[in-house]
Amino acid sequence: MLTHRRADFPDGFLFGAATSSYQIEGHASGGAGRTHWDDFADTPGNVAGAQRGDIACDHLNRMDEDLDLLRDGNFDVYRFSTSWARVLPEGRGEVNAAGLDFYDRLVDGLLERGLKPAATLYHWELPSPLADLGGWRNRDIADWFADFTRVLMERIGDRVWSVAPINEPWCVAWMGHFLGHHAPGLRDIRATARAMHHVLLAHGRAVEVLRDLDVSNVGAVCNFEYAAPADDSAEAQHAARRYDAYYNRFFLGGLMNRRYPDEALEGLGQHLPDGWQDDMELIGQPLDWLGLNYYTRKLIAPADGPWPSLQEVEGPLPKTQVGWEVYPEGLHAFLRRVHEGYTRGLPLYVTENGMALADRVSGGAVHDPRRADFLDAHLAQVRRAIDDGVPVKGYFTWSLLDNYEWNMGYGPRFGLVHVDYATRARTPKDSYHTLAEALAQ
Repeated sequence: MLTHRRADFPDGFLFGAATSSYQIEGHASGGAGRTHWDDFADTPGNVAGAQRGDIACDHLNRMDEDLDLLRDGNFDVYRFSTSWARVLPEGRGEVNAAGLDFYDRLVDGLLERGLKPAATLYHWELPSPLADLGGWRNRDIADWFADFTRVLMERIGDRVWSVAPINEPWCVAWMGHFLGHHAPGLRDIRATARAMHHVLLAHGRAVEVLRDLDVSNVGAVCNFEYAAPADDSAEAQHAARRYDAYYNRFFLGGLMNRRYPDEALEGLGQHLPDGWQDDMELIGQPLDWLGLNYYTRKLIAPADGPWPSLQEVEGPLPKTQVGWEVYPEGLHAFLRRVHEGYTRGLPLYVTENGMALADRVSGGAVHDPRRADFLDAHLAQVRRAIDDGVPVKGYFTWSLLDNYEWNMGYGPRFGLVHVDYATRARTPKDSYHTLAEALAQ
């Protein structure tokens, strides 16, 4: 049940929904180039059902229908991402005019419906030709990304409400290069350390370009997981702090404090590129806001083996379809912590928060009361943070649509709107209708 209403939040507080390009657009159409996610999915065992984003939700051809859903849901902001490979199929060089035209129409369509366009430039779909050159391991990627930023934002930068260069640097670097769960599927600590630094360097170069183009309202989006020790032992506490260091504090520390946490450098420092310290001024340029993506907590225990010498332990709390514990209190904790230790008065936005459920259409409707309860519980924690003096200015749910969930394929359903992947038909869920009613002026 959703007990919170728009009136429960300060005047000007923004509500939105988020998606990402590869997850919804249909990457095999419109002249987009091949990405390392296509390569990853084509490798046996990497993605459930070897599924790719070739068609996804067919947003490329159903954009107007989807933008109407945002308008009719009474949202203020749409947080979308742009595909590097759709704009520059080879990652560099020749521009795909159809790709730029698509994002041009998307921004105009949002403005026509009274919605604020919030652009994220990169949500994980690296062009394969750049992956061939080392991808995020190669320092040159910062300049490649800056060039992409300029090509795209010279076209739409005058009309977007906000811009963030890179979504969830931890997932780009750690999930893809240490755990091997995301493209490019590596398990290599040296590659991980370099990717972690270079993704922030690319952020810094993109911010330079955005400032040069006089694009306003530039921020960053990081994901956070509440790391709790699995027991009361000192070893578990130390393990949880190491997890917190490389997950939560590495990227936040680089962006806002121009330094990496000591606990992360213990394992990663020897693998960082030479002279990395000289990049921290560029990485830590002033921003206009910071976005927090939050979903869950993890219980952490010590483990034998090389750094970081830890393991995740299953917790006792209710879980989502993908096994993530539901822990709303963690959102309040991060909003307080980010404000007090890092951003110190900068506007904060909850840029992603949502729940995967095994939703089914029944009688033309989708009944998902647990999702409404999830949203309500997290909105309560946002309201609590605001009452504590934290400058939280908006809340965006993940996701507008059921979509391609990366290595989990099309199984998990995070959307407020159900998508039938056989027909691409949209069915707004009960949570969509409930939220729309709560957000009505």
